[in-house]
Amino acid sequence: MLKDKNIICISYTTWEGEYTKSTVQLLSLLAFHNNVVFIEYPRTYKDLINGILGKNNSPVKRMLGLDKRVKTITSDLGSKVKHVVTPPMLPTGSVKNESLLNRFYKWNTNTYRRMVRKIQKRYKLKDSIILTAFNPVYGLAMIGKLDEHTNIYYCYDGMDLNRNNARTIELEKEFCKKVDGIITTSDYLNDDKKQYNQNSVVVKNGVDYDLFVPHAKKTVNTGTKKVVGYTGSLDYRFDIDLIEYAAQQLPDYNFEFTGGILNQKVVDRLAKYENIIFHPAVHASEVPALVAKFDVGIIPYVLSEINKNIYPLKINEYLAIGVPVVMTEFAVLKDFESIANVTQSKEAFVDQIRNQVENDNEELIKERIAFAKSNSWDSRAELFGNYINEFFNNREA
Repeated sequence: MLKDKNIICISYTTWEGEYTKSTVQLLSLLAFHNNVVFIEYPRTYKDLINGILGKNNSPVKRMLGLDKRVKTITSDLGSKVKHVVTPPMLPTGSVKNESLLNRFYKWNTNTYRRMVRKIQKRYKLKDSIILTAFNPVYGLAMIGKLDEHTNIYYCYDGMDLNRNNARTIELEKEFCKKVDGIITTSDYLNDDKKQYNQNSVVVKNGVDYDLFVPHAKKTVNTGTKKVVGYTGSLDYRFDIDLIEYAAQQLPDYNFEFTGGILNQKVVDRLAKYENIIFHPAVHASEVPALVAKFDVGIIPYVLSEINKNIYPLKINEYLAIGVPVVMTEFAVLKDFESIANVTQSKEAFVDQIRNQVENDNEELIKERIAFAKSNSWDSRAELFGNYINEFFNNREA
């Protein structure tokens, strides 16, 4: 078990949010025995202005230093974490001039580094472990600049030109080569990162079993209108054609989608169907009760190079409630071959939904719940901590 270490997380997300984040789950558990500093995604001056105008929920006072930038918060699990909001950074997304972009990057990373150094000094965080969670631009700029003991890259997604610019992709490759170790969330990601660093390992996503088990099914739902459910963002990963076909073939089933709309085409194409219902995103604590209403949980992702990186959180969440899972073959997920239903065509997808509804039973429900229990975040965090310890000790040697 990892104990008495100083962990500073350079994150690419916020702490709070409408969906479960693996970084937050793991750090919440590690924080019971270690000093954890979580630095939120570095917002820009554009975010600041929109926050002042009420167009987003940016923590304006903390960004400006009118309120404490570093606060001790209590995680949902009860551990204590130092939560950090950065000063506003210069926006770089629309900057095309290479020279100007380099100046912006330098200004941003210098500002970030000065802030981290102050935190280290204030809280006496010696021999820090820098854990960069999918933020290689800032992670690379910090290497060797924070008197750190160990640098680790936590990579939970892939990069491609549809979502990342070419510069960021190249910076990530350079970053991978320089860190002391990489922890990925899927076998596919791990194979990719090993090209750049042999010290790459896998810790797959888990489930907050204690949160889900009170809502776990004991028997099959008795409602006459069967519910095919999905939780999570509706974005580039989502297979619109597949769901349109399924809704047409299963008019007596309700297809319910709960999550943020990040791809408007999903709604534009599917909202016309009476048996397709969209719900806004809910807090992670509300997900278990929501999933308990499902007769089948689906993961309808398109087959693409970027989706091969995914180990979806929702698969264990569905199973923890006892809900059967029907999914496309978007990634190689050998762990679930015996418990989930992977389909290779739209016809098979529909057939499996119908099959799972018609043949579900109490014994299958128990099997799914037991399977999910073995994938709890507690077991994942222990493995995650062991790998951090291994990388730390390698540096000692």
